[in-house]
Amino acid sequence: MLDGPRLSPLSGGKPDALVVLIHGYGSNGDDLISLAALMQPALPETAFVAPNAPGRIPSLAAAHQWWAIETFSMAERAAGADAAASGLDAFVSAELEALGLTGDRLILLGFSQGTMMALHVGLRRADAVAGIIGISGMLVAPERLKSEIASRPPVLLIHGTEDEVVPFRSLELAAAALAEAGVTVETHVSPGTNHSVAPDGLKAAISFVRRVLS
Repeated sequence: MLDGPRLSPLSGGKPDALVVLIHGYGSNGDDLISLAALMQPALPETAFVAPNAPGRIPSLAAAHQWWAIETFSMAERAAGADAAASGLDAFVSAELEALGLTGDRLILLGFSQGTMMALHVGLRRADAVAGIIGISGMLVAPERLKSEIASRPPVLLIHGTEDEVVPFRSLELAAAALAEAGVTVETHVSPGTNHSVAPDGLKAAISFVRRVLS
């Protein structure tokens, strides 16, 4: 079972929602939970958790991966996401059960490779989540989505125009494939932003979470 750092609701009470933050390649839960700390003031009743991906990158300290990146091919991404999906899906279900929450109180928020995992898992859960946020990522195996999709939660895609790791055009490609599969998708462009989360992107994410949970 996956595990990672958690933040309890800022209010000190029982959580009424859960945000699962899914980190990117070469990162870890400790890195992404810092984003949760910035979201907490606007979401005081929400719990946060950032699981560490199961794979490790031997050459880097505390660096995790959802799958190894060797060829950068579409086939590699699809196979990697498929292999990691069951573990993340089980972790999400276990966290909801532990908090006494249902899927409609869950937000999946991914960054980079974590975005690929959030979309891959979230759209295939029969127990629909409240929403999915993907930052600086892409949609894996878009040609399979229409036949495999199990629920259609709203999706927000955020991307910087100067992303040097995941091309900015990935935003448009993912949005088009999601819309074709019947998913309500919103996009937010962060001008001049590289492979990171800009303040305007964070603001858009918080607004989306508050809206879909209200």
